[in-house]
Amino acid sequence: TEAVARFVHDGDYIATGGFGMVRIPTAVLHETVRTRKQDLGLAGQVKTHDAQILVAGGCVSRCDIGYMIGLEGRGLCPSERRAFESGSIDIAEWSNGALSWRLKAAVMGIPFMPTRVMMGTDTFNYSAAAEITCPFTGKKLLALPALYPDVGIIHVDRADVYGNCQIDGIQISDADIARASRRVIITTEKVVDTDEIRQHPGHTVIPHFCVDAVVEVPHGSYPGNMPGLYASDEPHLSAWLDAARNPAEFDKFLDWHIYSCPDFETYLERNGGMRRLGELEREEEGI
Repeated sequence: TEAVARFVHDGDYIATGGFGMVRIPTAVLHETVRTRKQDLGLAGQVKTHDAQILVAGGCVSRCDIGYMIGLEGRGLCPSERRAFESGSIDIAEWSNGALSWRLKAAVMGIPFMPTRVMMGTDTFNYSAAAEITCPFTGKKLLALPALYPDVGIIHVDRADVYGNCQIDGIQISDADIARASRRVIITTEKVVDTDEIRQHPGHTVIPHFCVDAVVEVPHGSYPGNMPGLYASDEPHLSAWLDAARNPAEFDKFLDWHIYSCPDFETYLERNGGMRRLGELEREEEGI
């Protein structure tokens, strides 16, 4: 609650970490919807349930995306599709690689990144990239503008109180999101002693000087998954998709799962609590 109140403001441009259903920062996104933040921009590569949450709450007015209106193999999200088809959200399209390089340009402190990605495609036509001529070879390239989010929101496996963060498994662009963003909110499965972080320094992908807030949120990616810790809750994700087909029913669904929940722990309890979370942990372990 405190992190969102201090660091997420109406009109901000945000970027979320993770990829697909892996390590999504669900708790922060629920609080963003619950406090009815408005006119947010959203950037991301494969944005699935995290985008679904924000669009359902009417928080997003513009986005830069590689993939957004679906839950991968689970199907397209009807509520997101309605929002996009209505024209209420401005869209710029990019490839996943292009979004990574836009963040990389911001980290490097340069205004754009020259690439060949997307050339000759409709993705380029619906992007904000510009065609340029290489001053050395005379060949055509695309200039991808640097991407500076106002807020980066990332869920990690472990962090210390200072914000030194470690991630097990897939990382994608999270380190660059943390470095490119003006403010960074970290949620973590657990807060550990700095001595534990120092035992495996190679796993520390986000250093403390990039981080503004650290919040301990066990199972903070639910209903997404955390590699090695817990699997995604597929029945619950199916329930989201089913409810989203009917706007009136979806309003009730959102009220029960987000608006009437005082915190993320209540949301977890309403979806089976520790019993269900234990099942997802055993499923991830293959038991």
